[in-house]
Amino acid sequence: MAENHMVRCTGKRASGEPHERISHIGGTNSDGTQWKKTEDQVIRAIKSGNWKFYVDGGGKGIWLVVATHQGREYLKTADDGVEPNSLLNLPDCL
Repeated sequence: MAENHMVRCTGKRASGEPHERISHIGGTNSDGTQWKKTEDQVIRAIKSGNWKFYVDGGGKGIWLVVATHQGREYLKTADDGVEPNSLLNLPDCL
């Protein structure tokens, strides 16, 4: 069974493209410790079925999914269009 993790922050990188890209995401475990994973680590974890990630969508969880654009895999929420706006709008991870 997959472990569920709430995403509370993101890191962004300049990619030389006209759009921001997610470099990593982070959150807080139930014991209060913080976690941070790179985008590639999260994509592998989602595809393996070991972990599931979500953001708070006003009291309901919105799951992260792996999408592909121009041959490149990236993270977004199930509710987003092509751009991962829900993730990009989260605060920066420290």
